[in-house]
Amino acid sequence: MAMQTQSSSTPSYWKTEPHHHPEGASTRLGFWIYLMSDCLMFAVLFAVFGVLGQSYAAGPGPKVLFDLNLIAVATGILLVSSITFGFAMLAMYEGRQARMQLWLGVTLVLGLAFLALEIYEFHHLIELGAGPQRSAFLSSFFALVGTHGLHVLFGCIWLVTMMVQINQKGLIPANARRMECLSMFWHFLDVIWIGVFTFVYLLGMI
Repeated sequence: MAMQTQSSSTPSYWKTEPHHHPEGASTRLGFWIYLMSDCLMFAVLFAVFGVLGQSYAAGPGPKVLFDLNLIAVATGILLVSSITFGFAMLAMYEGRQARMQLWLGVTLVLGLAFLALEIYEFHHLIELGAGPQRSAFLSSFFALVGTHGLHVLFGCIWLVTMMVQINQKGLIPANARRMECLSMFWHFLDVIWIGVFTFVYLLGMI
């Protein structure tokens, strides 16, 4: 009897009503927060390059170092990879797993090709004596472009992981949510690279 009295005297603001969270909502929200934090990081790197981009320390500048044709090819490859990823997402929504895996494979090859060109550019610059320690301009350049390259590498690893998971478990809702997050991440990398191509390479060559 005492227990019933204590229960009935519990303040109403202590009582909680059951409520429903849509499945996967926290995953999407958490990933959006991660992308926003990545935006802040790249904003800082762009700002640092904007401040130090003219500090050549009597060394070579963009017009001497950059091969705009090579960078244009790399840019085209990354932009096309965004299109092929879009085809993979369309195939996923249609439930066509084999076609989705095909387009993911094409996207992976394009991502690796972009990384290969970036590594070649870095190796070429270092061979010319234009490593990150040569000047503040080159330090900020390697930091910005290298950070983007690491993100592309992470995206490629994530692509391989998703292809294996989809091959093993199929297009289950959890894999579909992960693919949506990866799609946002991959398109985000394209947007960042357009900024790098414009701000670092094109303006540097003018």
